[in-house]
Amino acid sequence: MVGAGIVGTACALQLQRDGYQVTLLDQAGVGEGCSFGNAGCLSVASVVPMALPGMLKQVPKWLADPMGPLTVRWPYLPRALPWLLQWVRAGNEAQARATAAPLANLFGATFPGYRGLLDAAQYDGLIRQSGHLYVWRTLARSSGDRLAQSIRDTTGVRSQALSAGETRELEPSLAPDIQSGLLLPDNGFTCNPERLVKTLAANFVAAGGTVLRRKVLDFEFGEHGPTRLYTDCGTLSVSTLILCAGAWSMRLGARLTRIRVPLDTERGYHTTLSAPTVQPSRPIMDCERKFIATPVEGGLRIAGTVEIGGLDAPPDYRRANILKRQGQQLFPGLAFAEDSAWMGHRPSLPDSLPLIDRSERYRNVFFAFGHGHLGMTGAPGTARLIADLVAGRAPFIDAGPYSLQRFR
Repeated sequence: MVGAGIVGTACALQLQRDGYQVTLLDQAGVGEGCSFGNAGCLSVASVVPMALPGMLKQVPKWLADPMGPLTVRWPYLPRALPWLLQWVRAGNEAQARATAAPLANLFGATFPGYRGLLDAAQYDGLIRQSGHLYVWRTLARSSGDRLAQSIRDTTGVRSQALSAGETRELEPSLAPDIQSGLLLPDNGFTCNPERLVKTLAANFVAAGGTVLRRKVLDFEFGEHGPTRLYTDCGTLSVSTLILCAGAWSMRLGARLTRIRVPLDTERGYHTTLSAPTVQPSRPIMDCERKFIATPVEGGLRIAGTVEIGGLDAPPDYRRANILKRQGQQLFPGLAFAEDSAWMGHRPSLPDSLPLIDRSERYRNVFFAFGHGHLGMTGAPGTARLIADLVAGRAPFIDAGPYSLQRFR
């Protein structure tokens, strides 16, 4: 198993419980990548894909706004262009509606899956089923917001529209210009994403699993696929290889399939404010400025933005400072002791569906990556589906929508 973020660690633990001897490899260590600093949201109601009709028209406005939710590292644009074009093509209503059911099926395993992978005390210490609150500074809704709500309604996602007063009754610290809200009661969050991943890994190790900090450099191939992994610290034999390396997956995966997988990274930032004077009771999404504020163990985490810049460019922590200022606008009474900044690489596919499938080239290779903004949410369902595919049994949900063949 290559990749010890939330998806890889959950898959390793699920496979171990199915009776397999599993070794988990990661170049940075357990939970040290995108899983370390994300918003911690468990968004089972997030059945709406990222690409929606009309979004392209907003891009110039976002790029022109220094506090906007999107920025591009212009030297990287030629490399990002194929991904961006596929993202634009995915932004039609028919595809958005077709994507909703597979997302809902996968996310239906989120809370039951974490209950199965954690013991009761671990679950209660890490998981909060509090709902999410979306807020707007207007009563009007954009066409994208209206379509998103229609998709949620059609998919059976529970939601409750709130007036300004009802919104502020739930979260009194919100700014007075908030005019409306939407409560998604079935969502939740983890109070510490890093600790969640490390707890799953500790359960895995306690049951006999092996975790190694290794960078996989290359493969030795046999008739049916890889037989050995060449790493920066020796070689390892392998009978079945599962690639869960997040945004880095295709740096290895390009040798494991003949199909070009359009994986790229949406670089995201956070600022975590320690000892905040404001602490909401649930994650709050500012739907116009595209960021979310989550109460975490270290304080208040404000996360968001999309930066198109690839895997290698250094962070631009001005993006985190923008999030801090926007958080203080959302919560006018917000003060804090210290702030920290972080940047992570969301592994994103243009159609907002992860890749969970066996390689068409090698029968002993499986893929599980591309969860975008929703890796914490999608990990338990992905782990269960990968375990079904490896075992050769009927998958617990229709596996077709997450297949490699959709990229042919």
